[in-house]
Amino acid sequence: MSTLLLVCALLYSGMRSGLAGGWKPCTDLLPLDFLSRVLPAGGMALSGVRMVQDQGARGLQFMAPHQALSFPASQLFINCDYFPEEFSIVTTLKISRIASKKNEYLFSVVEEDSNSLLLGLRYSQDKLHFLFSNYRKRKRISFRSMRLADNQWHTLILAVSGYYASLTVDCGMPIDLFFDKPFPASLSTKGSRFYIGNRRRWKGLFSGLLRQLVLLPGSDATSRICPSLHPQLAILSVPQALLDLPAKPSGNEVLKYPYEAELRVTVGSRPPCTKMEMGQLWFDTLKRGLYTCDSRDWIAMFQEKERLDYVEDYQDLYTNSETLDIEVFEIPSVGLFVATANRKHYPGSGIYKWTNGKFEPYQYITTYEAQAWKHFTVDDKVFLVIANFKKNERNQEHSVIYTWSQRKLKFIVYQTLETHGARDWEAFHIEGETFLAVANHIQGDNHNIQSVIYKWNPATQLFEANQTISTSGAYDWEFFTVGPFSFLAVANTFNGISTHIDSKIYVWFGGKFQHFQSITTDGATDWEVFKIGDRIFLAVANSQKYDEAGPGSYAINSTIYELNMTAQLFVKFQDITTYSAVDWEFFTLGEDKFLVVANSFDGTSFSVNSVIYRWQGYEGFVPVHRLPTFGCKDWEYFSSTEGSYLIYSSAKEPRSKVLKLKTY
Repeated sequence: MSTLLLVCALLYSGMRSGLAGGWKPCTDLLPLDFLSRVLPAGGMALSGVRMVQDQGARGLQFMAPHQALSFPASQLFINCDYFPEEFSIVTTLKISRIASKKNEYLFSVVEEDSNSLLLGLRYSQDKLHFLFSNYRKRKRISFRSMRLADNQWHTLILAVSGYYASLTVDCGMPIDLFFDKPFPASLSTKGSRFYIGNRRRWKGLFSGLLRQLVLLPGSDATSRICPSLHPQLAILSVPQALLDLPAKPSGNEVLKYPYEAELRVTVGSRPPCTKMEMGQLWFDTLKRGLYTCDSRDWIAMFQEKERLDYVEDYQDLYTNSETLDIEVFEIPSVGLFVATANRKHYPGSGIYKWTNGKFEPYQYITTYEAQAWKHFTVDDKVFLVIANFKKNERNQEHSVIYTWSQRKLKFIVYQTLETHGARDWEAFHIEGETFLAVANHIQGDNHNIQSVIYKWNPATQLFEANQTISTSGAYDWEFFTVGPFSFLAVANTFNGISTHIDSKIYVWFGGKFQHFQSITTDGATDWEVFKIGDRIFLAVANSQKYDEAGPGSYAINSTIYELNMTAQLFVKFQDITTYSAVDWEFFTLGEDKFLVVANSFDGTSFSVNSVIYRWQGYEGFVPVHRLPTFGCKDWEYFSSTEGSYLIYSSAKEPRSKVLKLKTY
């Protein structure tokens, strides 16, 4: 790249205005340190920003797109409103990982009134993109195969001049790109702001560490900082707060800062531990443990639990039709399976087997607008029971129990049971006996009907009716135990007039379930029970508010209740706004506890984000991941030797999705 002239920082309008009285550049022709402009003076804390020391250098980590991480462009362009025609951008960053198809911004220049992007520098999994507006058309320059997300520090120098852009990484060989139209000589920044580490919103927030971000007008910065003894940390202008590394103590002075040792990272066998490595640290990513070398062996300091980092799209599971429920289960010595409850009766619902890290079709079973599967065992028998909502070809309302055939290696019909608009089955054991509870939703036009609890008869080897319970549009049963007591909760959805009705909890006493507590719900579709320490919670998914008086509402609260041991009742713990919620799923990853909700409809669209919430103790559950879903109906968590996953079903398209939980 030819030497850039300082006068190129002057834009055409600025030159014209300066002919009579001596020209001035739009901005200072010195390195313009963006990070120093957003860091408070005197080392004061800045909301949403952390200072992190890693591998011998400090950087900034941004937790939110805070307004303080921005400044008006007029602070830089003091003599005119135009961005330099020729310039360099120098940045030093460290990126641990980034999800595929995700972009994160190092900085952006955005018009305040229209929110239109004028200029920006962002990166994806293996690309660096420089974006700019050219006569109201967005242009993008992309450097490919960059591989910056390797958890190492890197210094990048991007130089732009006319039709030409050059990128130098760690003072190495520059990569040159030519483009069809030159960088604009009159890119106006009037009424715009610089945003550091974001694009004025949560989407695209920079997740790595940022140590240096500098604009050098009118010059290629490569010759100023390269060659360098430390090319990955080459410096043009770094804020003083990030340069103040801990000093070594003199004599017996106590360290003022924690001592930094070299960290060895391995995925396979452990590194050598000799006198040369004494005192060094090694993080084993397989066992997730931190070890220190005592000159002979690696001594465990702690073993870290898995932590959820992000969620990535892993597999599209194409089904025969829309799927209203999924059931993940394992058959010992056979494998991991998922059963999908599909709306269309032919070829029916599917059973898929986990093979080479993916679910593959295994068996199809004819069902009738299937609503839910339930897997359970009795002695050494493996069963699946399906909740059929519609009548079969013989005009019969039946649900079917299937058993696993060791000879045929597939599920075969075992028993049929009369049901009425069945929505759900729940299997459970009490004092060594096995029960099945069906949620009967509707019979004809009547929602106020009997749901049935069946009991396994060891003599006949069949399930027989044991108890009936009055329900109103029953949608779900949830069984749980507290100490020696057994409970069964029903989600009542609709009584024929309103969804604002009581769902009920029953307790096992005297050989049958008896009423324990009523909780008013709004179109309840699911109960999810879970324990955190000694505390017991029960979460209800409320789907809609509806009665004959007016239109329904879908953006309503779903509620988490906690068992109050003193009052011996479930009391409200937390309300969470949901959008026609139809399922909760609780799961644990390492030491963290999570709830994911299936949001299905917001009143206008089925394209609604479902949300993962993390347990934060006193704060309750807080949202940590928003997942795009379409008509989401059910969530299931499962794990395999390959990792941990979530799978959700769609009631509006013949495609379910498997998502992988990426941990660190």
